[in-house]
Order: sequence, then structure tokens, then C-alpha cells
Amino acid sequence: MSKRWDVITVGEIYIDHVLMGFASWPEPGSEVFAPSYKRELGGGAAITACGLGRLGRKVAVLGVVGVEEGEWIDSVLDANGADNSKLQWVGGHSGTTISISTSSDRAFLSYAGANILLPARLDDYAVAKWLTQAQHVHFAMALPRSVALRLLPLLRRAETTVSIDPGWQPAWYDDEANRATCREVDIFLPNEKEAAYIVGSTQQDKKPEEISAAVLRMGFANAVIKLGSKGAIATIGKSCRVCAPAVQVVDTTGAGDAFDAGVIDVFLEGATVEAMLRRGCLLGSLSTCAAGALQGLPRRQQIEEEYERVYKS
Repeated sequence: MSKRWDVITVGEIYIDHVLMGFASWPEPGSEVFAPSYKRELGGGAAITACGLGRLGRKVAVLGVVGVEEGEWIDSVLDANGADNSKLQWVGGHSGTTISISTSSDRAFLSYAGANILLPARLDDYAVAKWLTQAQHVHFAMALPRSVALRLLPLLRRAETTVSIDPGWQPAWYDDEANRATCREVDIFLPNEKEAAYIVGSTQQDKKPEEISAAVLRMGFANAVIKLGSKGAIATIGKSCRVCAPAVQVVDTTGAGDAFDAGVIDVFLEGATVEAMLRRGCLLGSLSTCAAGALQGLPRRQQIEEEYERVYKS
């Protein structure tokens, strides 16, 4: 079936204010100064779309932004090869995030802003039909179950594959109905902390292989679990684990969303699970080599050269 888009990403859009270079987390009640700062476009839908756009994929973004920042957001998406025509502009401010980043981890302080209107946007039947014009739809959000029950069957009938990365949403995962949504899509993309939460454990309690096995026993036969600098492990088919390449980390903001772009890119080609994990690890790792979520995203030639160097040398 011919499709207009390779991928449409759906989710919250944020303006990221990234404070980088902290040697350790600031203590409560103290004031510390970041060695560097960058304003960047954030939110999983935007980052994954830009990652795919830089790889040459035909990709569009569905989201809601505030008029105060809409023009700037449009310009950033356009510069990274992501179509912005389905962004809805509303009064007020876009979502905003303060990202505090060290060399090994990060934390976020966020304001939802215009993003609170996204579920209502997904209730629009015209929007739902537009999503069927994609070969693949990626939900970078905790998709409400009522929306999933309407959209997933529609996309399935249109032969549109689906992935979801809900992010760190403990209350959402606690609802078994939402876990059903994760089982019903083609690819479920939690990180290690999220996967451990689902199985009632912590990252410290179990090794990644144990977490992956527990996720599979719970019926998630479509999970790709992101392990950060330790790589990734999947439950699709037989268990498969891949290591991440060693890189000089500058900023980890958005690395998981860049990973998602790599996985989706290879999934569209019908390649092996191992190839999906390798591409995801490469994009995720390379994205950390520059400040902000977008600057380190590679082009197609760079990712192919790195793939040869890392995995075939």
C-alpha cells in the first residue's frame, strides 16, 4: 500500500532549556552555575522526527504548540527535515522543560503548556485518518486508553505499523489497560528503569537479561529495552542484546528518543532485531556527543560509516 509518509510521530513538544556540565547534582537549597547552556527543541515526538528526518525519511510531526514559540519550533523542525504542517498552534506557551545534565544522567523539570490539548487533537477523526497515510506511526507519549482503542484498530486496518515510548509514567503503567496498549503495538520502547518498574523490580535488583525475561513472561513480546550506555535488549523473537559504542558524552538529553529513531528506521526496512538494536544504539550514542538533543543527530552517511566501523570492523 502506497503511503505519503514513512513515519508520523505523535506526542508532546517542549522547549528544552539545557543546563550542562554539572559534576554532581545540585544540593537542595543551594545555587550552582552551569558551565554551559543551550536552548533546544525537545519532546520525544520532535526529537525522534528530527532523527528520522536527518536520515532522509519522509517524516511528519503531530502535536500542539503555543503561538509564543510556534514560529521557532516550525523553523527547527523544517531545518531537520521534519514536516510541521500538522502542528496545531494555540494561545499561550508551549511545553517547557529545564534539563539538568551530567555526563552520566539527567533530570527534568517540566511545564506541560499547550501539550494538555493533545488528547483532544487525537479525537479529531480527520487527524486519525491522516495518521493512516504513514507507513509507521510512533507515539512518543502515554497514550490514553480511550484514544488507543479508537486509533490502533484504524491504523491496523490501514496496514500502518505502530510503536510507543510512553516515557517515565508510573501511574500510567499501573493501569493494566495501558499495559494492554503496549502489548498491542508492534514495538514497545521502554528504558531499563521503566521496564523494571513494570515487572515490580528496580534496576539494581536484576540484570537486564532478567528484566527482559520478566517483561516477556508478562506478555510483552514486542519490547525493545533501552539500557543507556550498556546498549539495548529486545524480547522480539528470541532475546537479543547489543552493546552501545563508546563515545565522549557531552549531554544525554534526548538519547532515548534518538535511539527510537534508529530502531524505527531499520524496522521500516524489515531488517533483523539485532540490526534494529545496533542502529538504535548508534543513534542514541552519537546524539550524546553534542549539546542538546538535536545537534548530535547523524546524517545517513555518517550512521552508515559508523555502523561499518563499530559493528563490522
